[in-house]
Amino acid sequence: MNHLYYGDNLEVLRKYIRDESVDLCYIDPPFNSKRNYNQIYNNIGTEDKAQAQAFVDTWEWNSIAEEGYCQILDNYQGKFTSQSIALILGLKEVLGKGSLLAYLTSIILRVVEIHRVLKLTGSFYLHCDPTSSHYLKLIIDSVFCPNGGNFLNEIVWCYRGGGTPKKDFGRRHDVILRYSKTSQYFFYTNEIRIPYQAEGIGRKDASMWGKHKGTNKIYKPNPLGKVPEDWWLINSLNANDPERLGYPTQKPEALLERIIKASSNQGDVILDAYCGCGTTVAVSQKLNRQWIGIDITYQSISLILKRLEDSHGSEVLSQIQLAGIPKDMKSAVALANRQDDRIRKEFEKWAILTYSNNRAIINNKKGADRGIDGLAYFLEEGEGHRKIVLQVKSGNVSSRDIRDLHGTMVRENAVLSVFITLKKPTSEMVREANSCGVYHHKVMGRSYQCLQIVTIEDILQNNKRLDIPLNLEVLKSAERKSDNSEQLSLFNEAI
Repeated sequence: MNHLYYGDNLEVLRKYIRDESVDLCYIDPPFNSKRNYNQIYNNIGTEDKAQAQAFVDTWEWNSIAEEGYCQILDNYQGKFTSQSIALILGLKEVLGKGSLLAYLTSIILRVVEIHRVLKLTGSFYLHCDPTSSHYLKLIIDSVFCPNGGNFLNEIVWCYRGGGTPKKDFGRRHDVILRYSKTSQYFFYTNEIRIPYQAEGIGRKDASMWGKHKGTNKIYKPNPLGKVPEDWWLINSLNANDPERLGYPTQKPEALLERIIKASSNQGDVILDAYCGCGTTVAVSQKLNRQWIGIDITYQSISLILKRLEDSHGSEVLSQIQLAGIPKDMKSAVALANRQDDRIRKEFEKWAILTYSNNRAIINNKKGADRGIDGLAYFLEEGEGHRKIVLQVKSGNVSSRDIRDLHGTMVRENAVLSVFITLKKPTSEMVREANSCGVYHHKVMGRSYQCLQIVTIEDILQNNKRLDIPLNLEVLKSAERKSDNSEQLSLFNEAI
């Protein structure tokens, strides 16, 4: 059974992932780039591009960072090496309690848990860029090496594309740090061999023999090819790539295939604690590995589920154990009341994506949302695309909210609107919604209330969903694969 967790990966790792249960862990955490990353949807007509914030890669020293820092210094549950404690103390003296230390504190807390859950034969790959790679290597060294682990490679992933800076060399590589938990790690060289002429480097043809310099030893090329060096020329995904999802930091499947094939076998357990758009999950599924994915945003969870379903059919969903997603009113209320700024809009995202079967657009533009939390579109005969406005409220509600939403619907030239509420609507709210009239769907041959009120209880207990066929999808379906391989579904542009 594969596992997909919605929540903070530190909490998930500590509570749900057993000691020495993972064969390979790959993570591609935020790089502390001081940027906000947006997810892009399919372009709808002449509307502006729609983008929803996928994650924030801007860190600050706050109560969360302070708590994590204290856990390290206090050696929480005896998990931290003396080297890790000394390192974080030294970094505090050098960096101060600011953005970078907050980021590094977050990473060290999670690397300690990743080390715990790895099998003795397990491997760990951390994907980063030159922004913080030098600090991150020190952190992983302090966790793995005192416990019998080994630093194995600094892999440089080289790629092409992008513009040319005026006062810098072009930045065209990421760094992947590779570690083993012990010297007993597995490495499957024959699974990753490449042609001798691969990656643009001149080599002798594989059919030629030669002598090692200064010896009489005959060199005979392996018929399967060579083992890749520690720099990999693998193309990044361009805007028109069929794998492209519109997710801001998406990595190519070829990159993950090489890592997974090198350090795991069929049936092994692969962990990605920052699974984002799910490339590690997708490649693990294709290569017949078991997998565990964790992400803190519901956009990622919904995208991964649809990506797998599009590629492998709905039956694949029965092989996934979901955790952290609200299944009752108590857990929905808990999600709505989370105080963490990193997941401020998660309740809205979950409600909209669940109600729309992952087919709505999340509105997360900077500043006021102008009464719009989400949008969906459908095609109407002779009318082109028609708009549905969605709004979510987790607090107290009144008839004024309904009047405001109706005004928003008119302003946005939408034909339908949906008011999703955690609390039960008043009778006055219901009367106000009923007074907004009905919309007759020509193709469906039925009428819909122009302003509908949907409760979270309806969604959870009665499985209520948006029942209008959204012919105009904001998600491009992934290509269906009959051989258990997969191609990505694709978020690309709207609002």
